[in-house]
Amino acid sequence: MRRRSFLTLAAGAAVPLAAPAIAQGKAWPSKPVKVIVPFAAGGGTDIVARPWCDKLSQIFGQQFVIENRGGASGMIGTEAAARSAADGYTLLMSSSTTIVNLPLLRTVPYDPKSLEPIARLGDAVTGFAVHPSVGVKTFQELLDYCKKNPGKLAFGSSGPGTGPHLRLEMLKYRTGVDILHVPYRGGADSLTDLLSNNVQLMNEPVTTAHVKAGKLTLLNVNHFERSVEFPDIPTLTELGYPNSDAPIWISLWCPAGFSPEIKQRLNEEIVKQMKGTEMPDKLRLAGSAPVVQTIKELEAFREADAKIIGELIKAGNIRID
Repeated sequence: MRRRSFLTLAAGAAVPLAAPAIAQGKAWPSKPVKVIVPFAAGGGTDIVARPWCDKLSQIFGQQFVIENRGGASGMIGTEAAARSAADGYTLLMSSSTTIVNLPLLRTVPYDPKSLEPIARLGDAVTGFAVHPSVGVKTFQELLDYCKKNPGKLAFGSSGPGTGPHLRLEMLKYRTGVDILHVPYRGGADSLTDLLSNNVQLMNEPVTTAHVKAGKLTLLNVNHFERSVEFPDIPTLTELGYPNSDAPIWISLWCPAGFSPEIKQRLNEEIVKQMKGTEMPDKLRLAGSAPVVQTIKELEAFREADAKIIGELIKAGNIRID
């Protein structure tokens, strides 16, 4: 056997978790992988992306490096990912904002179908968190306050058309309350103003730690089941508002044309981690719930979610500039 061939085989044997080859026999990944998060650091998507990139770096033996490209409600970073080479070295970790919501609300500078799904990384299990100065302790008290004081409360979101924004629009549509929407460049910026009482409401994972610290009051859970972190807080369905959520789900995507074998391998590794204990625990700390889905199941879920959000946009006459 030639020395070069022997060294190639030996290197492969030393890294048993190496993914299938994608070009000229080279194993993937042979260098660091850039992971675009199209929102600012410290926001809901970012705090879910970081433990996942750490874990993928351990599994594949190369660094999965986050690049935060915030702005335009995530469109800037998503466009960059969609236009990247399908060589596996640029991936996208995004919420449903850029994959489903924005393409239904406005013309976006990318074709969402040019991004192919790899795996679902977690669902945001949060609710409406209110500043204590408002003086409400329950969801019903919030509704009563809003009806007596229309337009007085301000809701901070990570941008127009984002999941938190649509959760506000769903609340307004289902209950008839009047709350001012104040968009920010990211959830972290919005949180700063919430803690300072410049806005009074948010609905994002970044509020979780501050609810636990007693700085904010959580009024409900926007999910089909209660939060493990806040077992005493009821869901919207339990509060009498079924089918009133606008789901916020975070997932991993790649430009169209990427190796099907490696996409499958990534999905299988992520699903494996979801069935363990380490990653689910980290996701819950980040305000998210673990979700197990195959690539085909994620494709079907995207279509189903698009239908739900499309109906909300039409029924609520939601517009963004």
